[in-house]
Amino acid sequence: MALTYSSMMDLGAPAPNFILPDTISGKTITLDSLKAAPATVIMFICNHCPFVHHINDKLVKIANTYNTKGVNFIAISSNDIENYPDDAPELMHDVAKTLKYPFPYLYDESQEVAKSYNAECTPDFFVFDKNLKCAYRGRFDNTRPNAGIPTGKDLTNALDCLLNNLQPTTNQHPSMGCGIKWK
Repeated sequence: MALTYSSMMDLGAPAPNFILPDTISGKTITLDSLKAAPATVIMFICNHCPFVHHINDKLVKIANTYNTKGVNFIAISSNDIENYPDDAPELMHDVAKTLKYPFPYLYDESQEVAKSYNAECTPDFFVFDKNLKCAYRGRFDNTRPNAGIPTGKDLTNALDCLLNNLQPTTNQHPSMGCGIKWK
């Protein structure tokens, strides 16, 4: 596990569009079909990363809570499955079903979507406002595997701001986790 920090997209940057297969439904999904007001959360995760394992249960709870408030969550895995077969689409499907992901889990085989977002690690979070402009990018919270109980505080603070028509603080912290496994 190589510790990597996110590169943090510029605030106000537009969300790059994508067309990717959803490993849960088998359908092809576009950003436009999933965007939501007041916010859309795009997160880069994978099956094998201990940083993702650390937050998975809390992430599902937060997604369930904020889905009822109109926020959509989208998970994307961009890892090289030839060298990291645990991240293959059929196993992504199994993990999503087992953990009851309330969001699509998309597979970015070409890794072009991860590159367009400047995603660097798993997990890596991007929150976009109703106009699909970046309002938050960075960490879930300040916990790490074997160091604290996940709260999702940083992510939920950003979402609460958008729900209240406020801008999240610009004092944002990069995510850290396993580096995306590039081909």
